[in-house]
Amino acid sequence: MSKVFVNISLSLDGYMAPEGMTLDNWDNPDYKNWAAKWGALMGWVFNLQQFRDNLKLGPGGDTGPVNDMVKRTTERIGANIMGKRMFEGGERGWPEEAPFHTAVYVLTHEKREPWPRPGGTTFYFVNDGIESALEQARASAGERDIRIAGGANVIQQYLNIGVIDEIEIALAPVFFGGGRRLFENIGDSVPGYQIDNVLHSPLATHLRYIRA
Repeated sequence: MSKVFVNISLSLDGYMAPEGMTLDNWDNPDYKNWAAKWGALMGWVFNLQQFRDNLKLGPGGDTGPVNDMVKRTTERIGANIMGKRMFEGGERGWPEEAPFHTAVYVLTHEKREPWPRPGGTTFYFVNDGIESALEQARASAGERDIRIAGGANVIQQYLNIGVIDEIEIALAPVFFGGGRRLFENIGDSVPGYQIDNVLHSPLATHLRYIRA
């Protein structure tokens, strides 16, 4: 059976996104310095060969253990789930060929027809809750796995219903001081996890947790 996993970057003080990183400020990257903070958080991935290949940025890029890890993660994904806020930011920021190449289920109250993109990504808009989105994602993924892409609130909801099998965190040595924190609003029913693997690099420590 396919697994459900989270794969995200996180600041040292526990934030997935810095304060000010909203659609209202998308064209104002200097607002609360959000763009520079986001760049520092994600700097570990930008020069990887796998990242460049996935976004069709041309040849080159760093290889090695972190690149191999990202390649394995990319290849295991059969479907993605995300919230409306993440989708709306990506709709403005992703290239025409969105970087998922799978079905993507967007949790939203807005009714909208599926939106196919070049390269194999199709966005489906789910109006009837997180369980429905997961059921549809399982059907799409087949034997591959399901990534809960974000944002923080969506990850928290799936943690609270106990369906996340693995958590992969790229812990970057940056501080945000505010923003959207990952581990809050967590109930007592969340299952226990244990450390499965740690991979060190100069720009992030890559932590992998599995259900205990």
